[in-house]
Amino acid sequence: MEILAIIPARGGSKGVPGKNIAPLAGKPLLAHTVEQALAARLVKRVVVSTDDEAIATVARAYGAEVVARPAGISGDTATSESALLHVLDTLTGREGYAPDLVVFLQCTSPVRRPGDIDAAIQTLLDQQADSLLSVVPSHHWLWRVVDGQPDSYNFDYRRRPRRQERPAEYDENGSIYVFKPHILRQFDNRLGGRIALYEMDGWSMIDIDTPQDLALCEVVWGVGPYAS
Repeated sequence: MEILAIIPARGGSKGVPGKNIAPLAGKPLLAHTVEQALAARLVKRVVVSTDDEAIATVARAYGAEVVARPAGISGDTATSESALLHVLDTLTGREGYAPDLVVFLQCTSPVRRPGDIDAAIQTLLDQQADSLLSVVPSHHWLWRVVDGQPDSYNFDYRRRPRRQERPAEYDENGSIYVFKPHILRQFDNRLGGRIALYEMDGWSMIDIDTPQDLALCEVVWGVGPYAS
């Protein structure tokens, strides 16, 4: 089975300048996800999509291929789906390459255990699903404001249940997506058809958007199963 990993990593971050190659545990942020993808035994090819030459240089240095992303799909409003589709179209047009599965990895969600990527792929295959997202079990008590009044959203505060009595809920952690290419083309979305979930632990919820997120990631990086 031909499985392609795509890592979108555009330049121009505002919250953390140069975020995708900011230093984390002695390496550029992008390098951790590239190395994790290359270490996955089921992944056959790793491509970074970027509009930034500094990011491209880091990607190649750590062993990934690079597909240059056009400016039209590199701005703040550009979707990840547009970058994913561009990579697929580029490789098909240039080489006639058509993978069976795509693994979409966000380098800003770098906390993955060794084996997570392979296990996510295997989950999709075992469940005969068309797409998959990684999640973290959630036990949050959520509120929202409706017509100016607070309202308990996912529970009834008047009959507060015990945690174990609540139906299972999950947070999407943004770390791993797996899909069949026709799903992206049909729905213009990373998810569609029969959807599977792959559970990860709480630390995988770290999403690098601020310097504080990088500092938190430094605390957990290199500890136990996260050492790369």
